[in-house]
Amino acid sequence: MPTSGTVFIAGSIAISRLHPVVCDRITNAVDRDMAVVVGDADGADTAIQRVLADLQTASVTVYCSGDKPRNNIGDWPVEHIYPDAPSGTRRWFTAKDLAMAEAADYGLMIWDSRSTGTLSNVIELLGANKKSVVFVNKNKEFVRVSDLDGLDRLIAMMSATARDKAEQKIRLTNKISALRHQQGALTF
Repeated sequence: MPTSGTVFIAGSIAISRLHPVVCDRITNAVDRDMAVVVGDADGADTAIQRVLADLQTASVTVYCSGDKPRNNIGDWPVEHIYPDAPSGTRRWFTAKDLAMAEAADYGLMIWDSRSTGTLSNVIELLGANKKSVVFVNKNKEFVRVSDLDGLDRLIAMMSATARDKAEQKIRLTNKISALRHQQGALTF
């Protein structure tokens, strides 16, 4: 039975091969008896599932929106999320990410410095006062996000085009403002 909490491991759909240091982090989580929640998407989710299957870990739950996961390499238990959104839409798939962020104690994200889904996961975890470690694939480095300074460091790695896309898709500035307000309300 896992004793060290639950880690939400996810990443950009554009990343299909994990850097060895990411595989080491996943191995460390398994070695520490952490439970893992992972999505069912192609790309990083499937690569993460491959690593977990190679490690023969049983403490994995695959989250999917709807009845059938797109990928479940280890034939692990599935947490089905039934969103109040049209099937196949961004809101449909985001619902499972929100559920994983809620279920987790920590996040391990693999990010291409563009994916708004992965960035949203980091923001969601931070909003719940949960820490993330984000492997920025293009820089081959980890960024710890435990506060707004960490999030700012992460966002600084985005191109102007990627930031514009994040504004359009997830209203990045509004999300950051809400976090600043939330964290400001906690200090007297």
